[in-house]
Amino acid sequence: MPIELSCFTLRKAASALGVALLLSAGTVGATEEVPLVNGTHWTTSAPEVKKAYLVGLSNAILVDVAYQADNPKATMSDFSPKVAKGMKGHTLDTTLAAIDNWYAAHPDQLQRPVVETIWFEMVVPGLNKSK
Repeated sequence: MPIELSCFTLRKAASALGVALLLSAGTVGATEEVPLVNGTHWTTSAPEVKKAYLVGLSNAILVDVAYQADNPKATMSDFSPKVAKGMKGHTLDTTLAAIDNWYAAHPDQLQRPVVETIWFEMVVPGLNKSK
């Protein structure tokens, strides 16, 4: 049975991550909103920017996994542990290449958030393989 997370829940988690990053990074601007990175942002970004995005996302997820491991009695989301498990075996370079390849093969879906692409194209298949 495949493990799935609804797009709504995924977007909610991505938005929460964005808010957490915004609050921890200081003031961006009173009226500026942190965008949910999508394929348009991804395909027009330099490789260094793409890697920085993936490193930031990875670090946020790993911090959450570590926090959950240290606080087993707290009510937590299983989003981060699932991402960590589903991405096992992927490197920064293989993840970047997989995202590049997906958007190249689906130019009509550039509005799809990158985190959603990672979830459905990498994490879910990785979880299904690890069963």
